[in-house]
Amino acid sequence: MMTATAMTKPTAHSPVPTSLDPMTAQAEARLMQFTRSELFARTFREGMDLVEEAAAYLDGPGRQDAKQLPRNDALTYASQSMRLTTRLMQVASWLLVQRALKEGDMELTEARADKYRLVAEETSETEDSLSFSQIAKDSYALPGRLLDLMARSESLYQRIMRLDRSLYGTIAAQAGNTVADQITRLEAAFGRVPK
Repeated sequence: MMTATAMTKPTAHSPVPTSLDPMTAQAEARLMQFTRSELFARTFREGMDLVEEAAAYLDGPGRQDAKQLPRNDALTYASQSMRLTTRLMQVASWLLVQRALKEGDMELTEARADKYRLVAEETSETEDSLSFSQIAKDSYALPGRLLDLMARSESLYQRIMRLDRSLYGTIAAQAGNTVADQITRLEAAFGRVPK
């Protein structure tokens, strides 16, 4: 049972309970306003067009391009086309959730679930997670059309990830990455204790 003192406003020494989702009515209104905006409509069209363009390339001319590559480049092509497809499916999923929210086909509580959040792509030194610039530098033999699709998908993914963080930034999925958390870390690093 929770006492009245447990429900008081947290202090600098008592963190906000993680079971509470502090998304405010103002943040909810901002999210709904975004889903009805021209920015969302343009982003939705761009994302879905890119999904279709990538699928048409990979299922058509891309197959022929891959067959003409030396074995090592063909392996890089295969891994990067898989990465492209995965990235674009995540983008499409996010866009479809926002559209469902706009059209009333999904409740806000469901749309806010962690499973619908975009996260930064992992960056390790394996070939599967090389950045576009590294692929362009090391795999000059990859088809230009694939490189173009990779660059555009990476740019779109980054933009949508920023939108996701901006719109859903108060959700537990983003805990530990708020401005307040960053200020606290800076103060700790420089030996200053918040008042």
